[in-house]
Amino acid sequence: MALVAHTENDIALLARLMRAEAEGDGQLGMLMVGNTGINRVIAVCLDFVDIRTINSMVFQSPGGFEATQKGYFYQRAREQDKRLARRVVRGERQHPATNSLWFFKPVGGCPAQWFGQWNAGRYKSHCFYAPLASECPTVYR
Repeated sequence: MALVAHTENDIALLARLMRAEAEGDGQLGMLMVGNTGINRVIAVCLDFVDIRTINSMVFQSPGGFEATQKGYFYQRAREQDKRLARRVVRGERQHPATNSLWFFKPVGGCPAQWFGQWNAGRYKSHCFYAPLASECPTVYR
């Protein structure tokens, strides 16, 4: 069963986001970016109270993903990336992105906090940040 309502266009959109944000970190890194995105759709807290669809999550402004501003994001979704997106939508979760709502690619190490949110861990080039369960219980499903 899917965690969020979606269409095949949503799967392609999520796949494009995952590839554009984390292709250099391999499939596992792409899955983690997908986890973060789906968590934003599920979250009813902080910057995400009005984000209820994959489309609104991908194109959230302000606070959305930098990849949507780059040409690479607008390439056609590959089948292998759509398979990864389907895994994320079905609920497959990867640590440290299990409950994350944010990630970024620092120049050096991961700061303990980023915009007031705690570091959940690092995978290759990205640091992942999750809210406290008391701040955002819907992410801790």
